[in-house]
Amino acid sequence: MVTRQHFSEDSMRKNNSYFSALKATIETAFYENHVVPLKELAEAYRLAAKSPNTIVLDTPVAHAEDLGLPKDAKILLENSGGIVGRTAKARRIFGQDSKEDAKILQIIREAIFQARHRTFYRADAVVGLDEAFMLRAHLMVPQDDINNLYSWLNNFQVLNDTYRERLKKSKRYEETDIYIFSDPEWSHPDYPDGLVYFDTNHNCAAILGLHYFGELKKATLTLAWGTANRNKYVACHGGLKIFEKEGQKPYVASFFGLSGSGKSTLTHAKHNGKYRIDVLHDDAFVISEEDGSTIALEPAYFDKTNDYPAGHREQKYFVAVQNCGAALDKEGHLRLVTEDIRNGNGRTIKSRFSTPNRVDRINHPIQSIFWIMKDDSLPPLIRVTDPIMASTMGCTLVTTRSTAENTTDSLDALIIEPYANPFRVYPLVEDYIKFQHLFESGVNCYIINTGSYLGQDIPKETTLDVIEQVVDGTAKFEPFGSVKGFEYLSSSHYKVPNFDKAYVKIIRQRMKIRLQYLEAFNRKNPKLSLPDEAISHLKDVLANLG
Repeated sequence: MVTRQHFSEDSMRKNNSYFSALKATIETAFYENHVVPLKELAEAYRLAAKSPNTIVLDTPVAHAEDLGLPKDAKILLENSGGIVGRTAKARRIFGQDSKEDAKILQIIREAIFQARHRTFYRADAVVGLDEAFMLRAHLMVPQDDINNLYSWLNNFQVLNDTYRERLKKSKRYEETDIYIFSDPEWSHPDYPDGLVYFDTNHNCAAILGLHYFGELKKATLTLAWGTANRNKYVACHGGLKIFEKEGQKPYVASFFGLSGSGKSTLTHAKHNGKYRIDVLHDDAFVISEEDGSTIALEPAYFDKTNDYPAGHREQKYFVAVQNCGAALDKEGHLRLVTEDIRNGNGRTIKSRFSTPNRVDRINHPIQSIFWIMKDDSLPPLIRVTDPIMASTMGCTLVTTRSTAENTTDSLDALIIEPYANPFRVYPLVEDYIKFQHLFESGVNCYIINTGSYLGQDIPKETTLDVIEQVVDGTAKFEPFGSVKGFEYLSSSHYKVPNFDKAYVKIIRQRMKIRLQYLEAFNRKNPKLSLPDEAISHLKDVLANLG
């Protein structure tokens, strides 16, 4: 059943590949006397509601009892300080720097030791919502951070009686359970931005000096994606849904983009009732390499609140909220103030009940992948017909930063984020090969621009329309100039200009950015370089453009 938590005494040996220095350090901390296990979500709610930094709003949680919460549960708000996004520069991975590894292991041992006089809580959850792929996960946080533990248990699937029975029937993986130790109060002069440290092959991590809930969520997903990658799945940071329409075969499409790119909007779009739509998830799922089926990893959503002003119907499904304001309404009830008035990244854990058409598994094989890019050199929709170029474009996905990230980078600057997944802990080349195989197997590849095209904004309505044309099989594509393997969707509203000198210059600039990224990556990672074919294909594009 599932992942490994129990071991026979004669297997508890140094030569057992399930054990490592970090795993032995982190898992052991879970069993210390000052660590209190939480067995039920309702218990976590009661503790979080009484926490000093909590604001208990006057808005009830919809479907509270169905979620495992008290019948009278209210939405809980907690706010942090200056940092309200993920801190990428805090991230370290065991095995990348042996000298630093030795230093960090000592630091983590000391961090856990220094925490011994404080009360900590631990709890268990399930990552992966189908018996074909389920992982047990364990999180340990200090008492003052109970709100984050509560959010974590709502974001993932709390390990209740139902899921204990499902785990017994689930597929066994020769992997260890996920263990994560977190202490936001930690500090160290050598790591002023905090420390997020992964031992990926042993499914454990330490998160130190960081309070933002997104660190806990993405650390858990990071380890789950790594496990999936080792076990014949493609790890995906994106959204996926299935379109069904009378007289048409079901159509499964996925959307890959960073926070703020529009992937959630496109995933949840109802298309004015034109189709019956089931949503798998809008942030994390895996694709089976064997049959193309897909499985969601989380039941809930970690959603931005800026689009949900006071009174918005989506607020009904909020469970926990971070980094938002509060104010009294006319009746004196305490309500949320959202729209990023307080700061740039207000967030909520939103229950799955906000999406009545949610499913946890889709058996129909995936048919299309949409790379979401904010690249103003590209029209609203491009079809990439060459599998090598399709994977290469995903590997050099161009987008912009969002307020979900704690960074000094300009939010308008174009950046490259391979496969829209900054949380990868295994070699990038493995994703390149896996996605290439998907495209070789017949999965279609599209680049969808949700930003602007040559200064002309692309509204959501246009984006949804081009997706519908793809699903309905009515999309008509034309060659994209001399760019081999590229075709664009003809549109009367977004005229592709003649490939004159000015337009060719813009496209060359964008393609050159991608080429430089790949070349720099391979110079930096000679032992784990990307295939030469990816670079040669981009060089061919540049050569053909003149």
